[in-house]
Amino acid sequence: MKAKLEDSGIKEHWTSQAKRHGASHCASWSDAHAIEIEKRVIAPRLREGSRVLDIGCSNGHATLAYAQALDIDITGMDYVPEMIEAARGHLREAAPGLRGRASFETGDIRALPFASDSFDTVITTRVVINLQNLEAQEQGIRECLRVARPGGEVLLSEATLQGLEALNRLRAELGQKPLSMPAFNLYLDADTLAAKDWGPGVTVETLEFSSTYYLFTRVLKPLLEHLPGSLVKAVDPLSEVNRLAGMLPSWGDYGVQKLFILRKNG
Repeated sequence: MKAKLEDSGIKEHWTSQAKRHGASHCASWSDAHAIEIEKRVIAPRLREGSRVLDIGCSNGHATLAYAQALDIDITGMDYVPEMIEAARGHLREAAPGLRGRASFETGDIRALPFASDSFDTVITTRVVINLQNLEAQEQGIRECLRVARPGGEVLLSEATLQGLEALNRLRAELGQKPLSMPAFNLYLDADTLAAKDWGPGVTVETLEFSSTYYLFTRVLKPLLEHLPGSLVKAVDPLSEVNRLAGMLPSWGDYGVQKLFILRKNG
């Protein structure tokens, strides 16, 4: 079993990312096209005039994109102060082009600094997987549900064990080594999450949105890299193969990243 980082080590990692990448999307994830897919699946679920909480906002890259596209009141939250500092700087530059309103503050998903029933939609973007045990993950999700209004939604865009296992089964058949979780992640068990009782009236839907992207970028690209004369680099997230994969509809169940929609029916 691989060693896990303690909370302090995880925070140090993301602090380093914030200092290194500033306003770049790389502070959150180097895979820009994967981030765009993520934004495209989340944005249509945000309603005009609604109040939104974006947890794990990093430097505000996606948060501000939502506020540019929609007339919403969105709060971006991250537990790394350096990320929030970068997000506020990004906001000052982007403010003239916003349709909605955006603000940023520091906070921890395990103890959200907001009153119950405060938001129409709560988003997590690769946040719950940074919590290092199942109890903390459940605590974070329940906090998201607490601050969501009756009739609202909690949108968890998170990596899953099932997606990783399906992808690795395919890679194994093609003679490729298995991919592993980063040391600072604990991927979600999609089946456990869907089956858990999250409270009266709460329903869970799992949306597969990244399967084609992972097939192209984590299976096809390593094969193409070894073709004679190929210029493909499997580790290049900005390649044309990634861009093409990002434009295609999702097919299959090979996506490590999935969207869990928790509806708080009230």
